[in-house]
Amino acid sequence: MVSGPASRNFPATQARRRASDRMGGAVAVLRILLTLFLAGLSAASAPAQLLEVGVHGGQHQFSRAALGSSSSRPGAPNEYSLDGGFRLGFRMTTNSDTHWGHEFGYAYNRTQLVFDTTGQRQGMATHQGMYNFLAYTTREGKRVRPFATGGVHFSNFVQPGASATQGGGSTKFGINYGGGVKIRVHPMFLIRFDVRRYETPKPYPLFNRSGWIRQMEYSAGFSFFL
Repeated sequence: MVSGPASRNFPATQARRRASDRMGGAVAVLRILLTLFLAGLSAASAPAQLLEVGVHGGQHQFSRAALGSSSSRPGAPNEYSLDGGFRLGFRMTTNSDTHWGHEFGYAYNRTQLVFDTTGQRQGMATHQGMYNFLAYTTREGKRVRPFATGGVHFSNFVQPGASATQGGGSTKFGINYGGGVKIRVHPMFLIRFDVRRYETPKPYPLFNRSGWIRQMEYSAGFSFFL
């Protein structure tokens, strides 16, 4: 991990923002999280819906994670990229009595900002909120339920020295898809395993960037029924 001066050279950290802009960014992220939570509660109140609430943890990995350069010169080498780490989050799922479900969640992803020219690294956070549609291969009530999933998400990439609660970071919206399996181990509890890919536009106002970041999630968790 590198010290403070390295992070101060990162363009997104150098940019100064007014206090109103910082607060506006924080309010926007909080509103999105609140909307996801209320949407989950609303869906759970519909007839014949079963609610699962759970936590998960695991690892996440990035590919195509070159962020760009601080130089506008064509062909300038990449200076910054992202690397993965651990992941913690929660999910709230509403299931019909057949093969379908809706899921709302949040995850904290510990991330590394890599300074490619020196090899130095500095820790940062990536916050994610998401909605996913789930399609199960077996009906509700079965002990083992494999599933496929697809949905939308936002990722708030908070560079070193910034704070998400004060509007820091760069927020991008993307799509995600994957699958997993849920195994009921008790009438009130289940364990689950997920593998998902998140496709997200690249953050930060850097030059010579192109394409979207790919992020893989490998996680395990447990949920209880309400």
